[in-house]
Amino acid sequence: MKKILINIDSGENFSIYRNPIEEELIKDSDLINIACGFHSGDPDNLRETVKIIKKYGKIPGAHPSYPDLFGFGRRSMKLSYSEIENIIIYQLGALSGFLKVEGITLNHVKPHGALYNDSVKDEVVTEAIGRGVFLFDKNLKMIGLSLSKQVEIWKKMGLQVLNEVYIDRAYNDDGTLVSREKIGSVITDLNLIEERIKNLLKSKEIITISGNRIKLEIDTICLHSDTPNSLEILKILRRYL
Repeated sequence: MKKILINIDSGENFSIYRNPIEEELIKDSDLINIACGFHSGDPDNLRETVKIIKKYGKIPGAHPSYPDLFGFGRRSMKLSYSEIENIIIYQLGALSGFLKVEGITLNHVKPHGALYNDSVKDEVVTEAIGRGVFLFDKNLKMIGLSLSKQVEIWKKMGLQVLNEVYIDRAYNDDGTLVSREKIGSVITDLNLIEERIKNLLKSKEIITISGNRIKLEIDTICLHSDTPNSLEILKILRRYL
C-alpha cells in the first residue's frame, strides 16, 4: 500500500497571535502548507514557521489565498484571471524567499479557504491558480480535492497533483466539502474520526453528511490546525499512518 501523507495548514499566526500547539502539529505531520500573508502570516511568522519546518525536516508547501486578512481567506472574491494568477505568484515568491534563506525548497501548493473552494467549482479560477503555479515553477506539486474537476484540470495543465481527503470536514454527496456555515461541517468527535480513517484505509470510502458512501482517491489526508482538538486527531492519524 502506498504511503499516505498527512498535510496540515500552518503559519496561520499574525502579529502577537500564535497557535500554541503549532510546533507539535508540524513535528508529527508530513506536508506543511504555510500561510503566505494574504489570509494570515506576516514576515516574522513566515520565517519562524520555516525554521520549525527545517528543524524537523518536514516538507514545505505554500498555502496561498485571496487577499482577505479580515475574513481569514474564507470569503469568496471576484478577481480576474490575471489577478488570481498574480496573487499566486506573489505569495509563492514571498514564501520562497524565506525558504531560500534557510536552504530549503518549496515542494507543493495548496490554495486556502474560499480560493480552494472556488477552484473546485469554477474552472477559470482553477486554471488561473494552475497557471500562476506553472509559471513560477512547473515542477511544484498541487494538492487538490480528491477526484474533483480541480484535480483533473491541474493534471491536464501538466502539473503533478496529490488527491486530498479531509478527515475533520463533512462531505456532500458530490464529493465537495459541507460549508462551514452549516452545523456539522467540522468534525471533532474522536470516535467518528477513527471510524473515518478505518473506512478510508480499508475501502477508500467516506460517509457523507446525508449518510451515503462515496469513493475517493487518497494521496494525502488534511487536518486543520485550527480544529479544536487537532492534536488529538493527529495522534489518531499517526496511529494508522
